Amino acid sequence: MKLLRHGIEGAERPGLIDKEGQLRDLSGHIADIGGAHLAPDEISRLARLDIQTLPVLPASTRIGPAISRPVNFVCIGLNYADHAAETGSPLPAEPIIFLKSLSAYSGPYADIIIPRGAVKTDWEVELGVVIGTRCRYVSEADALSHVAGYTVVNDISERDYQMKRGGTWDKGKGCDSFGPIGPYLVTKDEVADPQDLDLWCDVDGTRRQNGNTKTMIFGIRKLVAYVSEFITLHPGDIIATGTPPGVGLGHKPEPIFLSPGQLVEAGIEGLGVQRQRTCAS
Repeated sequence: MKLLRHGIEGAERPGLIDKEGQLRDLSGHIADIGGAHLAPDEISRLARLDIQTLPVLPASTRIGPAISRPVNFVCIGLNYADHAAETGSPLPAEPIIFLKSLSAYSGPYADIIIPRGAVKTDWEVELGVVIGTRCRYVSEADALSHVAGYTVVNDISERDYQMKRGGTWDKGKGCDSFGPIGPYLVTKDEVADPQDLDLWCDVDGTRRQNGNTKTMIFGIRKLVAYVSEFITLHPGDIIATGTPPGVGLGHKPEPIFLSPGQLVEAGIEGLGVQRQRTCAS
């Protein structure tokens, strides 16, 4: 299933996309897309619904973040060897973990707000892993049993804040609007192999990133297990699994970055495409 959240910002309701691409409302069957509603029994119950009986929504309906606000928004740094190379960074011996501020959480079509004083705002398309059941110290063998599905994440980053403002990544990663999620949560039964998905990012119609999840340094099983050593993962939590090459920071001969008025489109095979306009704070 392709699950989504629709309606007024801050009061989104659950929905889905049917096989014909129509938006349909799930409000009568589930309270929200997130938290305990992502448990396997709940997902199975939704899969048994007669989708044709669900109310059709107008095509103009606003689509919000695919999952309700999580407890943890976990990100993995430098998880593609070719991305590490373009930034001049050594390959990590273990996954690099950082947390993205929940104030960064936003919808797939919401504006990217460039912060005051920002000069190096960058794009990073990433596969988001959505947790379905609570896990702590989970094994790699059992890791995927705790996954509800997958979504598109754009780990927007202000590089100047990230690298020059005191030595932590969080300042450049957690600004308002820097974590668009969606448009859909695609349940894992519809993703044959999450380690073989094309992902890309276009800026003003020019392809800037073009990669595949098979070139991750640490795969999804490893990441879920590894993160669960340090952080209890709750239903609805997101792990953004790193970005392929093609970020603005690594552009040759000179880096390029976002400015107000640009169009950013980030997509993953089978998971949909985000579209955001950049604007000044």
